[in-house]
Formats: sequence, structure tokens, C-alpha cells
Amino acid sequence: MFFLAAAESTVDPTYSLIVMAVGIAIVLGLIIFAKANAFMALITAAMVVSLCAPGEMGTKITRVAEAFGSGCGSIGIVIALAAVIGQCMMDSGAADRVVRGFMRALGEKRAPIALMGSGYVLAVPVFFDTVFYLLVPLARSFYRKTRKNYLKCILAIAAGGAITHTLVPPTPGPLTMAATLDIDLGYMIMIGALVALPAAIAGLICAGVMDRLMPIPMRTVGDDEDMEPIPDDQLPGLFVSLLPVLLPVVMIACNTGTETAAKQIGTDQFKIYDDAKTTAEMKAEIRAEHDGKLAGTALDLMPYTRIIGNPNFALLISTVIALWLLYVQNGPTLRELSNIVEISLMSGGVIILITAGGVAFGSMLKVAQVGDAIAQLTSPGEGATMPGMTMLFLCFGVASLLKVAQGSSTAAMIITSSMMAPMVEGSTGLGFHPVYLATAIGAGSLVGSWMNDSGFWIFAKMGGLTEAEALKSWTVMLVVLGVVSMAMTLFLATVMPLV
Repeated sequence: MFFLAAAESTVDPTYSLIVMAVGIAIVLGLIIFAKANAFMALITAAMVVSLCAPGEMGTKITRVAEAFGSGCGSIGIVIALAAVIGQCMMDSGAADRVVRGFMRALGEKRAPIALMGSGYVLAVPVFFDTVFYLLVPLARSFYRKTRKNYLKCILAIAAGGAITHTLVPPTPGPLTMAATLDIDLGYMIMIGALVALPAAIAGLICAGVMDRLMPIPMRTVGDDEDMEPIPDDQLPGLFVSLLPVLLPVVMIACNTGTETAAKQIGTDQFKIYDDAKTTAEMKAEIRAEHDGKLAGTALDLMPYTRIIGNPNFALLISTVIALWLLYVQNGPTLRELSNIVEISLMSGGVIILITAGGVAFGSMLKVAQVGDAIAQLTSPGEGATMPGMTMLFLCFGVASLLKVAQGSSTAAMIITSSMMAPMVEGSTGLGFHPVYLATAIGAGSLVGSWMNDSGFWIFAKMGGLTEAEALKSWTVMLVVLGVVSMAMTLFLATVMPLV
């Protein structure tokens, strides 16, 4: 009866919210209590929500699979290639070179700043746990020389790595948010990095305060000694080491800039020009109106920049460079190189399944009319929408609650963006670009890291800290990162709304 009641074309708002609550309860219950894989939890919840949502009974499972396929199409290639790039940078020594470049530029006395900057850059293509594994030996080496600031150094690494992990694509969380909320990836990269930088600096300041309040010495971790560093002359150059990270950002930014300039012809005209059904004659007329202007030149360039700046193509070029660098540096056989790629893709495949599962879950919430229900219950009048700033705080709060409940920042970002997408789709009164909703969600996903978060244990065990010490340092610092990111989001949405 519960499923059949939802077969009508429209549903009661209260019913929609009950369906949403059931879906979230299934996700959290399976992850927290049943210890189920996040993909299994998300797909199960998506199917249950779809069965409860309006529509033909015979298509209710099929549409889940279709939404999952659409999610894979949006993020699958990018995540897979990013996994390969990260592994190649680690194995070739490119990541090590980036770190040493920061250290050399800033000097030994500013080692925490260098470590924070290294984490900030490397966590864009490389997952947080890998970045932390890479940089902790450098923090330990610094402590052996100076006998001070150990906690500050490892917190600086965590600050730089955690903030870009949650705000800057192509890491899975920000990438999925961009796809779910229909945000141009160039905007997500630029605004995410802009929000992340002040937060990373605040994290570094917090690290210094924590180090003074509880100066924790370096302790032995495990039975193995730290690996001997590779000599500088055996590492690749700094420019070529940074190329796999910076080149795709530049390529994607070129397309974003071109489209932004082209939209100066007016939103309505741009939609007509960009419509696949618009004839060549109509496009030529629109183009002629802006001959000699920046917008006209941008319209001419747009077909080419859309190829160059396509995230899939940009990451493919970056992957080729990373593989070439690994081949030049280490000289693996083609079979060994193939094995490295295969291992990387296996780790990336798990992330693709989880993120696409989150997209499917969000799509079924749309079908269940959750966005309309929330808008009706929170709007002051018929047809009105939730105020933009209220939505920012809602994004931050929901992501924070999910982070505390189930521990994963990525899952918190995926689920929250899926919940918000139906509301954004029908909203015309935000007053700012939806990219700020994504940064608010990313900020919230940092708050509340404790013993159910894998990042907490990576920091504690690799850093040689007790659980109590990690709660007092790591957990507190991530709250600072989240709050400052949210404050920066509110500031930018007010002074630079991008609409």
C-alpha cells in the first residue's frame, strides 16, 4: 500500500519528506550499524525511494539504473584518470619534487607553511590518505633536525590536504557535487580553491596554537624506520612535476573564461545560440550582431575551447604526461606500466561506484518531489523559494550532521548535494551562483571528524598520536577549517555572486 500510494503524479509534501527520511535512514543505518559498503547502502536507498516515488511501477527500478549510468557518465572518466595521475605522481617522484620545491622556496624555518602548501596542491589529484602518507616522513625528518613543532607540521599537512580534498575537483566529493548541482567544473575549481585558501591559512594558524598548547613530541610509529629520502638528482624537475596538476586546471579555466565572455551577448540569446536545434543561419545572425566585440570572438572560440577544456579530455592529457614522466623516471616495462594503471583504476573504480550511487540516490529524491516539498514547507508564500543564505546554512548544517553520523566527508557531500539538487533545480531566487551551495556543503563535511572517520585514524596512527590527542587537535582544527570555509562562502556569495 505504501508503494501504491505514491503512484500518483503528485504527492503530499509530508509524504515526500517521509520518503526522504526513509532513504537517509537506510543509508546511515546500513553504513553505521550494518557496516555495509557505501555503494550498497546508496543503491539500496535509491531503489527504496524510487519504489515510494510517483511513476509507473514497471519503470521504478529501471530509472535507478539509468540515473546510475548518467552519474557514471558525468564523473567516471575523470575519477579514473585522476586515480592514475595520483599514482604516477607518487611512483615517479613528482609528488616528492613538489614538496621539496615548496621547502626550498620557503626555507626550513617555514617548513610548516611548505608542508601545508604541499598538501594543498597534492590533494587535488591525490587522495588525502596518500598525501598524508607521503608528507609525514618529511615532518618527522624536520623534527629530528629541530626538535620542535612536530604537531604543527603534521596538522599543517592535514589542513592543506583536507581542505582541497573537500572543495577542489577532481577529488570525488567536489566532482560529484558539481555534477549533481549542475555546476561548471571550471567554476567549481576556481571558487573551491578561492574558498579553500583562507581556510588553509586559518588551519595553519590553528596548528601553531595547538602546538603551543600541547607540544607533542614525535613518537615511533610501528616497527619500521622511515624510508631514506630519494636524492634530489634522481627526482624529476619541478615544472614537469607540477604539470599534471596545473595543466588540466588551465585547460578547464580557458573554457570557463570563454563561455563567460560569450554570455555577455545576454542569457536568452546565448541559450538560443547554444541550442543544438538552432540553425546555422540563426547562429550567424547572432554572431554578426557582436562582430568585433569580445563576446563575438568568444563565440568563435567556444567550439574549440569546449574540446580543450572538457574535463575528460584535460585529464586524459594530464594522464599521458604523468605516465610519460613515470616511464622516463623509473623505466618500467610496458607490462609493469600497465599493471600500475590497472591497480590505480581498481581503487578509482570503487570511488566511481560510490559517487554514481550517490547520483542515483539524489535523482530518486528528485522523482519523489523532495525539493518541492521542502520549498512548500519553508517558503513564505505560494511560488516563493527558500532564501539563498538560508539554503547555504542548510547545506552546511546537513553536511555536518551527516559527517558526524557516518564519518565520511565524501559520503556527506554526495548525500547532501543529492538532497539539495531538487531544491536548486526549481529555485530562481538564490541571488548567487549554485557553486556556493557546493562550497557550503564541502565546508560542512569537514565539521565533526571523530572516531568513525578514516581520516581521524590515518592522522592519529601515522602521526603517532593517541585518540585523545587526535580529538583535541585534528577534530578541533577541522572545525576551524569548516567554519572559515563557510564564512568565506558567505562573504563571496555576497560580494561576488556570479549572477
